[in-house]
Amino acid sequence: MELIETGVPVNGKRQGGQSDPAVRVWRAPGQTRAVALVLHGGAERSTAVVRPWRLAYQRMVPLARSLHRAGRRHGLEVRLMRNRLYGWNGRLESPVPDARWALDRIRADHPGLPVVLVGHSMGGRVALRVADDPAVTGVCAMAPWTPPGEPVDAVADRAVLIAHGTRDRMTSPAESYAFAARAREVTDLVARFEIAGEGHSMIRRPAVWTRLMCAFTLDRIGPGETDETLRQAWSRPSGDRLRIPG
Repeated sequence: MELIETGVPVNGKRQGGQSDPAVRVWRAPGQTRAVALVLHGGAERSTAVVRPWRLAYQRMVPLARSLHRAGRRHGLEVRLMRNRLYGWNGRLESPVPDARWALDRIRADHPGLPVVLVGHSMGGRVALRVADDPAVTGVCAMAPWTPPGEPVDAVADRAVLIAHGTRDRMTSPAESYAFAARAREVTDLVARFEIAGEGHSMIRRPAVWTRLMCAFTLDRIGPGETDETLRQAWSRPSGDRLRIPG
């Protein structure tokens, strides 16, 4: 395994003195057959630079490592994004161009390979927004921030897995349910798990989050292995997939 961290300006230049986005890469040991892009959370408004020690970013490091361990024998490369700015920032939608930059880089490095997006909180919102990239085959959104009216067009014809803790007070389980219900209008593959007793930080039942994330990613890259929990989820009638106990 090779671990690399790179910082590259968006559109080839620094913007307003902001830090460049950065990506940590866990490479496949042999031929790369698919890529997972992991996106961290943030805040509704903040122009603070995302430092490597920021909790929202650090929270995703063990998840990225677990995903790589699960998928590396199947040729999975994992990339963990570190945004320039910590906030969404209204109409600026600050993390969205960073994620699109990262996807451009993936397609340049691995043309034609499938990409799975994994995001937590604000990162889940970003993943759902940029799922219209031609390389993306699926989105795993964990405790996503999906405010009322969040558009669903980007997930058309993509597989979407949403997982939300029943005790989350930072992002709304009811709003992620509403998003999932709307998403069914543009894609047949939507599943939403309700993680009992879990809050926003994913620390009470970390194994559940990790298992769902890994199972979904492997299911999308097609190694021929399907986790039983996920297999049962996809076999449910479409209307019964939005409140699956987790």
